[in-house]
Amino acid sequence: MATTTIDNPEYLLYPSPRNEYRIVFAHLHFVPHPYALIHLPDFRFRGRATLFSAQRKSDGRMGQVVSCELEEDLQRFITQFTPD
Repeated sequence: MATTTIDNPEYLLYPSPRNEYRIVFAHLHFVPHPYALIHLPDFRFRGRATLFSAQRKSDGRMGQVVSCELEEDLQRFITQFTPD
């Protein structure tokens, strides 16, 4: 079953079928690597998080958006994520 896109002022988001939650949380980070493997449970977040394929509207760049419920989780992701 196809999932619908989410149109946000900054991004056009395509939800991952692996998302446990179908929510875009307040804290977002764009990763300009559309094919990077991001496994959210590896980051051991304290709150909830979701992952989306994304197109950034400002420049049309494709990538992924990580959305976190807690600011500290987003900072953890930013410091620990390294694309291979």
